[in-house]
Amino acid sequence: MPIHGVGLQGHWSIYEPSYQGLEESIKKFSSLGLKVQITEMDVSVFQKEHESREKTAKDKLVLTDAILQKQAEHYGKMFEIFRKYKSVITGVTFWNVADNRSWLDNFPVKGRKDYPLLFDENFKPKPAYFKVIDWKK
Repeated sequence: MPIHGVGLQGHWSIYEPSYQGLEESIKKFSSLGLKVQITEMDVSVFQKEHESREKTAKDKLVLTDAILQKQAEHYGKMFEIFRKYKSVITGVTFWNVADNRSWLDNFPVKGRKDYPLLFDENFKPKPAYFKVIDWKK
């Protein structure tokens, strides 16, 4: 069966992936003649963890403007890279729309709310949304 493309699962955080690593991955796949699709994209405001655990005091998060800005900058830089490789990237699919309900709520930390998407809990655009739709760069 021929392979024409590869999907990069985009469950990332404001701390990862590195921009260099993301661009290098896209370059390597495209050098093989493969198209790339970004799938299940969301950007957690927490460090990535892969093992379930109970909530601790360090998990209490006040969603500040600084955190929202960091998330916006990360989304923005990733979309700069996606636009740079628009001849290779066939699409970007988001995991969900708004922070009212996310698979990252309660995972990996039970009882912890995450805010990984482009719209807040009331479906209002977050700063990240405006970075994603900015095609001027």
